[in-house]
Amino acid sequence: MAAAAAMAEQESARNGARNRGGVQRVEGKLRASVEKGDYYEAHQMYRTLFFRYMSQSKHAEARELMCSGALLFFSHGQQNSASDLSMLVLESLEKAEVEVADELLESLAKLFSLMDPNSPERVAFVSRALKWSSGGSGKLGHPRLHQLLALTLWKEQNYCESRYHFLHSSDGEGCANMLVEYATSRGFRSEVDMFVAQAVLQFLCLKNKSSASVVFTTYTQKHPSIESGPPFVQPLLNFIWFLLLAVDGGKLTVFTVLCEQYQPSLRRDPMYNEYLDRIGQLFFGVPPKQTSSYGGLLGNLLSSLMGSSEQEGEDSQDDSSPIELD
Repeated sequence: MAAAAAMAEQESARNGARNRGGVQRVEGKLRASVEKGDYYEAHQMYRTLFFRYMSQSKHAEARELMCSGALLFFSHGQQNSASDLSMLVLESLEKAEVEVADELLESLAKLFSLMDPNSPERVAFVSRALKWSSGGSGKLGHPRLHQLLALTLWKEQNYCESRYHFLHSSDGEGCANMLVEYATSRGFRSEVDMFVAQAVLQFLCLKNKSSASVVFTTYTQKHPSIESGPPFVQPLLNFIWFLLLAVDGGKLTVFTVLCEQYQPSLRRDPMYNEYLDRIGQLFFGVPPKQTSSYGGLLGNLLSSLMGSSEQEGEDSQDDSSPIELD
């Protein structure tokens, strides 16, 4: 039995080596076509080979070939062909039901980083990539993929989109560093406290206490306009500091008094009290509102941030409802 198993394993290894060799030979021919500028012919051959491999259930070979082809087209400025092959990479992952792994997430993030930031193909790619990375869990994408996307968007100085993805990652420190750059380059000096306050409140709404704490500590330490604390000169920062302590304690009376005492600061953004209503439900046992007291644009924003939170149980620890921030 052992000898038979060993022989089968050796045969499998030989087949794998032959397959890799075959893929490499094909890649060499396709690369030569691209180098000569025969982009259309090369693109069509990539597609033909993809569907041939997929029909033979050679999903890994199909994925590797499409990924290398996309990178090759990107290097020659052929955005449309490269984006098309990038979508085929995703198709191979979906149909093969491959388990999510860091190597695959990094490969997808690399393709994303090379796409034209303004192309509709990039939007479609990232949406589909996040859906695959969730592994059918219903969550809005794998935290590691969100982190990689956030870092790319940060480099592009697309701070709003970067912030969105950081909120769904577990990288509070990276988020804070991005927010420091965002606030110093695009914000008013009078708003330095508001950049981090919003991030902390939204992390808490997503039940991510650890990232909320890290983003606050890192931001307040690194922002050049914030004097060392706590306590801080800015009342809003003191509120956030006390709030994070109160969340750990879980006492409703402390939370209630805190919100009452800092109402002047909380009125600076009409969304703060809405976020705090949700935080009260999650961490202090406050019952959900029976009727929504908010509407219009702000209500829509809050609803998309929280998801269908009012229909969820208080004990749901996997609440990762999407944040659809503009």
